[in-house]
Amino acid sequence: MKYNFDEVFPRKGSASVKHDLMKPFFGTDDLLPMWVADMDFKAPECVLDAIRKRCDQGFLGYTFGDESYFGAVIDWLSRHYSVDAKRNELHYIPGIVVGIAFCIQAFTKLGDKILVNTPVYPPFVNLPVNNGRKLVTNKLKLENGRFEIDFDDLEQKAKGCKMMLLSNPHNPGGTVWSKADLQRVAEICKRNGVLVISDEIHADLTLPNYKHTSFTTVSDDAKSNSITFIAPSKTFNIAGLSSSVAYIPEKSIRDTYFEYLEASEFANGNIFAYIGAEAAFRHGEEWLAQLKDYLVENIAIADEFFKKNMPAVKAVLPEASYLLWLDFNGLGLSHEELQDRLIYKAKVALNSGLTFGGNDYAGFFRMNIGCPRSILKDALERIASAFA
Repeated sequence: MKYNFDEVFPRKGSASVKHDLMKPFFGTDDLLPMWVADMDFKAPECVLDAIRKRCDQGFLGYTFGDESYFGAVIDWLSRHYSVDAKRNELHYIPGIVVGIAFCIQAFTKLGDKILVNTPVYPPFVNLPVNNGRKLVTNKLKLENGRFEIDFDDLEQKAKGCKMMLLSNPHNPGGTVWSKADLQRVAEICKRNGVLVISDEIHADLTLPNYKHTSFTTVSDDAKSNSITFIAPSKTFNIAGLSSSVAYIPEKSIRDTYFEYLEASEFANGNIFAYIGAEAAFRHGEEWLAQLKDYLVENIAIADEFFKKNMPAVKAVLPEASYLLWLDFNGLGLSHEELQDRLIYKAKVALNSGLTFGGNDYAGFFRMNIGCPRSILKDALERIASAFA
């Protein structure tokens, strides 16, 4: 089946965060939404059909993740990442951000230090602070248009930390960390008593010619000292189903985390969380392959456009996912001036770099190119016109 990712669907007025919450964040709602990591493509028909079938049955009562659901998760992890997960090592969670918050509460105390690489997905920065912990940042190095870990700094920063939040693959830079990178992270963290939380929500969107490595597979240090989170939400554009999974091979860590979930009544999801995820993992392979080909072309279009029309804007091109990290500092404007032009002249909503790690990322913005090509081209033309 050939999927049509060029089709444009009106989403405004559907209580969409991406489309209907721009005014509180940007001061106006007449913008092209290129911010929240939510694609403007319909979910795969296999997911929608599975949900329709359950609705047609007419019963939406209490539910649980059965063996068929967990079997689909296990098969997906095995086929794609050579992860040999056992049923008792997996647990449903309502979302990865929520799952990370649970980790902070279950494994750390007030005042404990939590390590992150910056720039990074804003909840990684906000969750430790909002939970009364101390944020420690390891600033990534941008080398040859690609983010890399500063291991000398990481070695120093890890001392005294209780936890590291790892974006694997990286958001917003799109780096697919190598096995060697992950082995080094695992060794440093294990030696310093730092529990690694590997957020692998963008793993399935690793683009052709790159290979995602799941953290637990790289070494015994990694397997015995980590929690891995996966989800079909970004992959198949079904974040609203609130369906994610924690994978914990180490029993002592697993017992602590699962007991926390059970004691807090976080054990079960809604009926469509299980149905939608299982359908996606069992039947969404071809849709995903075509999606990634489409995203590769969108990335190439954006890259070529900036090089030709706005060479002062430097784009970090993702090796995974559909997010561009853009450096506007070459235009010689302040972050506030850049933001004003993007909002009030270009009429385009991008994520501010400040939310990914503070003032170090003034002049940077994140752009979501997971949309029909006509919308992407419109956004690019608007940006170029605003800075002409």
